[in-house]
Amino acid sequence: MLKRCGRGRGSQVRGDHVSHILAGLRDARDGIANATGFRVVSVALSGNHHVSREEVLATAGIAGTTSLPFLDVEQVREHLKTNPWIADATVLKLYPGELQISVKEREAFALWQKDGRVSVIADDGTVLEPYVAPRMVRLPLVVGQGAQKKAKQLLSLLDRYPTMRDFVHASVLVGERRWNLRLKNGIDVRLPESDMVGALERLVALDREKNLITRDIVTIDLRLADRVTVRLSNAAAQARLEALKTKKKGGSA
Repeated sequence: MLKRCGRGRGSQVRGDHVSHILAGLRDARDGIANATGFRVVSVALSGNHHVSREEVLATAGIAGTTSLPFLDVEQVREHLKTNPWIADATVLKLYPGELQISVKEREAFALWQKDGRVSVIADDGTVLEPYVAPRMVRLPLVVGQGAQKKAKQLLSLLDRYPTMRDFVHASVLVGERRWNLRLKNGIDVRLPESDMVGALERLVALDREKNLITRDIVTIDLRLADRVTVRLSNAAAQARLEALKTKKKGGSA
């Protein structure tokens, strides 16, 4: 609460009244401008696809009493950018009463899961929606703390390997340092912190030669540059053990 100290009760100005006083002054100022023909009577809006006209006007603070001379276009622009869908905006005043607003929207890029909650994000990591609309369920999924900021780099890299990309169910950021790819068949591909290109090249080559990602395995570890470690599923490991026993018996007979 803001107070101005002095003699008598009438010298005090309460902070909760200041906003009302300023609003009254703005209304009076706009009223004078409107009376002389400078009221905003037309708003030409372009570039909005995800944000409605009503949302744009409300966020910009444009109302029926807004006057053109006292409209701060930079302030309107900054207000518009508080909407996560709006990356930038251009605001132009055309006297006596027209306003042109052009917005540049972000695009939905991926889904981000953190602490069990899934959001829609843009390629710069901005959270666009705290829920997933049906039309966005097919977006790629990234998981983990910090994954929203590093998603663009990884997903752009995966786009270079479309066959492998189409097998990926989710990309999980581990320790905010490196990625694991969870494939649609449940296999975990462990990528290194650096040289992901080299690791993916090896993975694609191995799959082309040996159909690696369709085999009965649990993990493919590519973290070391000089080797690939594969962990079989329990069933596959048991089958391999039985096959080795049979081969050993046959060799000793």
